[in-house]
Amino acid sequence: MSAHTTLLPPGWPRPKGYANGIAATGTLVFTAGVVGWDVQEKFAADTVAGQFRQVLENTLAILAEAGAGPEHIVRMTWYVTDRDAYVASLAQIGAHYRELVGKNYPAMAVVEVSRLVEPAALIEIETTAVVPL
Repeated sequence: MSAHTTLLPPGWPRPKGYANGIAATGTLVFTAGVVGWDVQEKFAADTVAGQFRQVLENTLAILAEAGAGPEHIVRMTWYVTDRDAYVASLAQIGAHYRELVGKNYPAMAVVEVSRLVEPAALIEIETTAVVPL
């Protein structure tokens, strides 16, 4: 059984890189806002794309603790401190995403914020996953 079903109303254009909605049944797994630091809480990257890769690695490590993998992700909310830097990094972000998550495109939102609690953070992501019963 699939962990989730992508929701696409008839006649709507297919979104690129995300889903309009997801229906899912199973065990819910939530992450806090995850930033792009390592296990010593140090930021090795000072670019959106570099921090994004670390955010994904951190997120996947958290999800694995509940038996969830990238295929179980159903929703992500991204907070970025610089929309223009985010847009300029989309090719690299997409490459990191495809490498680590694959072809699973959950419901997503990207929100520009003035700053994040961690001063060096350029991106923070909250994730919801659903593991089938």
